[in-house]
Amino acid sequence: MIYLLNNQKYDGVRNLPVIKIEYQNIELDFDVDYLLFTSKNGVIGIDKISDKWKKIPAICIGEPTANKVRELGGIVKYVASKSYGDELAKEILINFPPSKILFPRAKKVLSNIVNILKDNNFKVIEKIVYKTECNKIGFIPKEGIFIFTSPSTVKCFLSQIEWQKHYKAIAIGTKTAEVFPYEIEVSPIQTIDYCIKLAKNML
Repeated sequence: MIYLLNNQKYDGVRNLPVIKIEYQNIELDFDVDYLLFTSKNGVIGIDKISDKWKKIPAICIGEPTANKVRELGGIVKYVASKSYGDELAKEILINFPPSKILFPRAKKVLSNIVNILKDNNFKVIEKIVYKTECNKIGFIPKEGIFIFTSPSTVKCFLSQIEWQKHYKAIAIGTKTAEVFPYEIEVSPIQTIDYCIKLAKNML
């Protein structure tokens, strides 16, 4: 059995939602040049606050995030070639002049994207629009292939389930793999679809 450690639905995959998202109701200033999205949850979070964001061009970390912007009626200005924060920052430096950017983000951010941009004369306004919390799950799988989609899924899984030698694991990217203390396969493409493809090949 393939287990996806969030609540997104995919054929042939069972959800084991070890995390839950709590969206924040805050005030935002939309007097900016661009929006910066490093996750779909950032897009959903800002959409719950206001529709004003839809008129501002968005810089996105990957196609899944860009697709969420399009789905909700926003404007995609740029999509990174690699789904990593530090790499996105470097691409912004190449493709954009110093600008004022609103960054709707999670409570915890592991990349150095903000510091890189600020060190290069970008004004980045960070606003926490969602928080990730551990979600208590109801059972412990006896076996399976587990897809970890963020460092938070690693933390919340291992806080509840003791890792077994016969388990198999896939990380959506290197940041997630770095916090996983056991052997794990890293997806070369940072999408859940590709992680599932890898998992099916491991069955």
